[in-house]
Amino acid sequence: MSAADGVRVSLDVAVEPAVAFEVFTTELDAWWGRGPRFRFVPPYAGSMRLEPGLGGRLLHVVNEAGRIFEVGRIEAWEPPSRLAFTWRLANFRPGQITRVEVRFEPIEAGTRVTVSHDGWDSLPPEHPARHGLTGRAFVLMKGGWWGELLTSLKDVAEHAAEHPGGHQR
Repeated sequence: MSAADGVRVSLDVAVEPAVAFEVFTTELDAWWGRGPRFRFVPPYAGSMRLEPGLGGRLLHVVNEAGRIFEVGRIEAWEPPSRLAFTWRLANFRPGQITRVEVRFEPIEAGTRVTVSHDGWDSLPPEHPARHGLTGRAFVLMKGGWWGELLTSLKDVAEHAAEHPGGHQR
C-alpha cells in the first residue's frame, strides 16, 4: 500500500469519545448518507448496520426480504478510541479490498474523529470505483466523500447529546 493512495479526514465533534464511538457504531443508519453515492447496491435504499465486536460485519441491508451486502468485517474494536474494518464495493474482485480505521481522540472541545481509508492501490486506475480519477484528484474526491459522512455524524452525535433518546432523522 502506498502513502499516495490513502485518504485521511478529521472532524471535531462536541461530544465525549464514548458518545462519538457509540453514535458511529450503533446509529450508523442515522448518519450514513442515502442514495447511490452512499449505499452499495441497487436500489441504493435500505439501511446500514454494524455488528459490534471483533469479526462483526458492516452491512448494507438492501431490503426487507433479507438481501444483504457485506461491505466489510471489523478488524479492531477498541471502544471508545478505535475501530477498524475492511471495505469493499460490490464490483471489487477477490483481493481488491481496502481498509478503514476510525480514531476517536479526546480534545478539549470533545472528540476529534479521524477516518483513514487505505488500500486503494489494490484497484487498477481504470476501476469504476475510481470514477476516472487517480492520484491527488482521487484522494480529494474520496476525502470529500468521507468529509460529508463525518459532517453528518457530527450533526447526529451533537443532536443526540443535546436531546438524549431522540433521533435527528
